[in-house]
Amino acid sequence: MPAASRPFAKPKPLGQTTRGKTAPNRLRKTDAFLAVAYPEFVRALPGLYVDLGYGAYPVTSMETFHRLRRLNPKLSLLGVEIDPARVAEAQRFTAPGLEFRLGGFNLPLQPGEHAAIIRAFNVLRQYPEAEVAAALAALEAALCPGGLLLEGTSDPTGRLTVFNLYEKQTTLTRKAVVFAPSLRADFLPRQLQAVLPKNFIHHAAPGEPIDRFFAAWHASWQAARAVGRNVRQIFYHAALRLSDHYGYDVDRRPALLKRGFLCLGADWPHKRT
Repeated sequence: MPAASRPFAKPKPLGQTTRGKTAPNRLRKTDAFLAVAYPEFVRALPGLYVDLGYGAYPVTSMETFHRLRRLNPKLSLLGVEIDPARVAEAQRFTAPGLEFRLGGFNLPLQPGEHAAIIRAFNVLRQYPEAEVAAALAALEAALCPGGLLLEGTSDPTGRLTVFNLYEKQTTLTRKAVVFAPSLRADFLPRQLQAVLPKNFIHHAAPGEPIDRFFAAWHASWQAARAVGRNVRQIFYHAALRLSDHYGYDVDRRPALLKRGFLCLGADWPHKRT
C-alpha cells in the first residue's frame, strides 16, 4: 500500500500498567493547590488538563473535573490510562469536557490539542529511576509553553502527598517540591518520607540532605507545638521556622501555608545559597 494511503497508525502507549488502586479524594490536595497557587491560570487554561494513570476507576479524574470547573466552567479534562479495560470502563462516565483515552507517557492527543496541566500521580514510583527522565521528556513534548506538570505520590487515602511541580519554560523546569499533608489530624513530618517522588525516594539515607531536612522539620514541628493550638497552626509556624532557623527556601505565602502546602524551592533538599 502506498505510504500516502496508509491509515494513520497510533503510536504504542509508552509505559507499563499500574496497580490501578485509587480512592475518592485521594488527589484532592492537588486540586486545592492549583486553585490556591494558580487560580488565574486555571481560569484561562490554554489547553487540556490531563490526568495520566487515573487507575481502575476514574474517580480522581471526575472529582478534579468538577472541582476545577468551579474556577473555569470551560475546562476540559482528559483521563489517560494504558490499560484498555480501564479505558473501556471509564467511557460510561464521559461528559461534555470530560473524556478518557488509551495512552501512556506519549499522550494520545489529537491534532491541534495540547496539555496545559498534566497530573502524573502514583505512576513513576514503579519504574527504575533511570527511566524517569525519558518519561518526563515525553510529557514535556505534550505541554504548551507555560504549562504545568504535577508529578508525585500519595498514600492510599490522600492523607500524605508529595509532588514535584514543573513548568515548561524553554525546557521543562522544576519550580518546587510540594509537601501537602492533610491537616485534619496530627502527624509527624517524617511520615511524608514514605511518599517522596521517585527521584528522591532512594536518596534519604541517614546523614544525606533529605534526612537532614526531615530532622530539621521534625525539630521545627516540636518547637511549633509550643505556639500552635492545632495542627494547622503548628504546620504554619513549623514552616516559618524551617525558613528562618534552618535556611530552607520556603514559599511563605499564608494562603499556601494555612492550607497545608509546604512549597520548597527547586533546589530542595538543599538549603538557600
